Parts: sequence; C-alpha cells; structure tokens
Amino acid sequence: MTRNQFVNQVNQEQAHLRRFLMALCYGDSTEADDIAQETLIKAYLRCEQYDERGQFSAWLLKIAYHIFIDAKRKQKEQSKLSLEKVFTLQGTANADDCFRYQALHVALATLSETIRTSILLYYMQGYQIKEIAEITDNSEDAIKKQLSRGREQLKHLLKDGRR
Repeated sequence: MTRNQFVNQVNQEQAHLRRFLMALCYGDSTEADDIAQETLIKAYLRCEQYDERGQFSAWLLKIAYHIFIDAKRKQKEQSKLSLEKVFTLQGTANADDCFRYQALHVALATLSETIRTSILLYYMQGYQIKEIAEITDNSEDAIKKQLSRGREQLKHLLKDGRR
C-alpha cells in the first residue's frame, strides 16, 4: 500500500474510527483522540502488513481495539464512569441533545469491555459477526453470545431506568 493509498483510506474511515473510539471511551474525546492518533501511527507503520483482500476499516478498527485494550490493561485502577463523562457528549447542538442518549450511555458503560465492543461494532458500525470476530480476535460463537448477553443486559438496564 502506498502512502497516498493509505491517506485516502484513512480519510474515508476516519469518521467511523472516531465514532467507534468515542463510544468505547465513554464519550471522552481526549482519550479517543489519543487512541485514534496511536492507531493511525501504528497502521501507517504496519501498512505493508495490510492484506488488500480484506476490509481496510476492519483492519484499522482491530488495531484501535487492541490499543484500547492495552491502555485499559495499563490502568491499575478500573474507575467507574464519572457523571461528567456521561453528560459530556461531543458534537451536540444544544443542551437537550446532551441528555437524549444519557440512559443508553450509562447502560453501555456498565457492560464489560468485550460485550460493549461487540454491541458497538454490530449496531453502531454495522459490522457482521464474522468481521467483529476478526477485529476482536474471538470466535463467531463468542461474538454471538456477547451480542445476546449485551442485548439482554441493555434491555434490563434500560427497562429498570424507566421506572
């Protein structure tokens, strides 16, 4: 892959990458930007390893996912999602928009990282189960189970939140 081809591919996939990372990082744009930057650097340094038969976006998200997981492993303390992160949604037009998906963001934050990643890739990014399995280095059966568990957990969390 040439430098120009890489730049063109990144330009096409940058919005998808950012949206995926923003959701993984609970709306923390600083953390998402840091991971995105590291992802693009690693992808560029490894662009000769990219198999052009595959989907560039899936390859890029796989790199991003692994960087995200590594960053979480490095954190000694797993801190709970702060209310500030939940209420600070980037790119909103007005205050009402900030709270539109508040319950969903809170519910997503309670899911395990593996389940949340599968849910986001499937429902938000539109990836197929096979592609999610490749991105996350899991089996297709594991992804199906994660999606099923995630749907059930979200259903209960969102149902309980309405009461």
